[in-house]
Amino acid sequence: MKLRSWATPLVVGSFLLMGVTGILMFFHLETTAAKVVHEWAGFVLVAGAGAHLALNWRAFTTYFKRPLAKGIMALGVVVLGLTFVPGIIPGLTEGAGLGPRVVMDAMGNARIEVLAELAGKTPETLLAQLQAAGIEGAAVGKTAKAVAGGNGEMLREILNTALVTQ
Repeated sequence: MKLRSWATPLVVGSFLLMGVTGILMFFHLETTAAKVVHEWAGFVLVAGAGAHLALNWRAFTTYFKRPLAKGIMALGVVVLGLTFVPGIIPGLTEGAGLGPRVVMDAMGNARIEVLAELAGKTPETLLAQLQAAGIEGAAVGKTAKAVAGGNGEMLREILNTALVTQ
C-alpha cells in the first residue's frame, strides 16, 4: 500500500475521533470508551500527521516563509511548552475542577452518617449494608477513608455500598 493512499484519510479519521471525543470530554459527557478512544486516537493522529507531512514536505516548508503561518505554528509550540510548567495558569492546579478524583476525595472524607444521608439511608441501614459487604470497623463518626485504612479498593467498595446499593 502506498503512503499516499492512507496518510491523509488516517489524519481525517483520527482528527474526527479526537475532535468529537475531545468536545465530549470538555463538557464532561464522555464515556470510558470515548476517553480511551481519545487517548489512542492521539497516537494515530500523530502517526498519520507524520506520514502526511513526509508526503507534503516541500509544500509544508513554504509555510515558514509566511509570517502568519510562522506565528500560528510558534504559538502552538509556546502553548505546548507552557503545558509542562506547573502552576503557569493562575487558579488552575492539577486535578482542578469537579472531576471524579475530587468527588472521590470528598466522599472519602465524609463521615459514615453523611454518606448515609447522601444516599437517602439511615446510618444504621448503611452500617448494616457495610457489615453485610464484609467491611469491618465502620461506625458513626468515622470517615470512609478511616474505615478503609488507606486501601483504595476498600474505599471504592465502601462508597459503592453506600451510594449504589439500595
